[in-house]
Amino acid sequence: MNKLPIKTVVDNMLKLQDEGTFASILGIGPMSQNCVQATLELSDEMDFPVMFIASRNQVDADEFGSGYVNKWDQERFSKAVKEVAEKIKYDNMYYLCRDHGGPWQRDEERRNHIPEEEAMVIGKKSYEYDMKAGFDLLMIDPTKDPFEVGKVIPLDVVLQRTVDLIEYCEDKRKSLGLSDIGYEVGTEETNGGLTTTETYETFINRLNAALDEKGLPHPTFIVGQTGTLTRKTEQVGHFNFENAKDLSQMAKKYSVGLKEHNGDYLDDLTLLQHIPAGVTAINVAPQYGTEETRAYLVLANLEDKLADLGLVKEKSNTREVLLKNAIESERWRKWMVDGQNDLTVDEIKADAKLSDEILDIAGHYTFNNDEVKNELEKLFKNLKEQHVDSERYVIDCIKRPIRDYAESLNLNGLTSKISK
Repeated sequence: MNKLPIKTVVDNMLKLQDEGTFASILGIGPMSQNCVQATLELSDEMDFPVMFIASRNQVDADEFGSGYVNKWDQERFSKAVKEVAEKIKYDNMYYLCRDHGGPWQRDEERRNHIPEEEAMVIGKKSYEYDMKAGFDLLMIDPTKDPFEVGKVIPLDVVLQRTVDLIEYCEDKRKSLGLSDIGYEVGTEETNGGLTTTETYETFINRLNAALDEKGLPHPTFIVGQTGTLTRKTEQVGHFNFENAKDLSQMAKKYSVGLKEHNGDYLDDLTLLQHIPAGVTAINVAPQYGTEETRAYLVLANLEDKLADLGLVKEKSNTREVLLKNAIESERWRKWMVDGQNDLTVDEIKADAKLSDEILDIAGHYTFNNDEVKNELEKLFKNLKEQHVDSERYVIDCIKRPIRDYAESLNLNGLTSKISK
């Protein structure tokens, strides 16, 4: 299938809205190779385009530490998605997208308080690797400033950095002889940011004017705060239909799609509201990592039962190893509430209930750890001997919530509709 440019996809979706057809395309965090396969299978089965939204923590160049997902850099990530597509004979449209690209977007860059000039150089270099690997969409997000913790970054600063980064990317793209790419701007931060329609339109107007001065392309997506917020393994925000609709209509005036972040763990009622609200795209990521962790724990419980029956001689230690690695990763801190992000590893380990919560939250950060991979390999081998296809089960578990979203967001058959 010939892939449409991401900008064309959004333009055609906005045109479809004028004809009475609304849908919200999914941006899916590539939490593992299993997640990639689950996504592509469903995209093909239901005929909708999909975006893989990789943060710099998940996928990045080796010189910056690579990513926690399979230690993928941009090239290995691109190759892995292509290999899965070829394996399943995929015939639809997928897009490689940079989620939260730019300065200070790796956790250690903020912890180390890298100076702005250095952070901008690193962010630009990471974008260069993105483009060389064939990324279709780059999110320009210069708002994670370690020197302004808890503060709203001034609009002038956000605009200046955004234009600087887009200008760099466009110059580099042209020098590399690459095709046009899309840009995503704005942020989902809830401590201010693009929350009101007035602020939203001011940002779009001033950004487009600055881009026009330099002959640069307008954005494909703009992120607006619709009220969603993910913490632990729950949706703790409250989708604001009126605000979402106002923001989407404002964005459409400028031929830009409204992108919602933090879309994990939404119920059907909330998802269905995205259609009349006109939300063009919605990002979901940690939920699929959690679903995969839960699938492994079900398989580990099955292994326990089979061992009790004498059918498994040497059990794996899947649950214990996943739990240990999840807690010690400390990547759960960003998802905690009520000051729990300050707890020590020993305090977590001493609390069985909280330990289980951490496993649910952070298990997926450890899938590439050698200790975890060894236990999963042993688990899969034991279950295969009892005729259980563990890999198929895990992929199907990840597909379930993606299918729920795809149905509620009216994605069935979208590729055919936007390709006419």
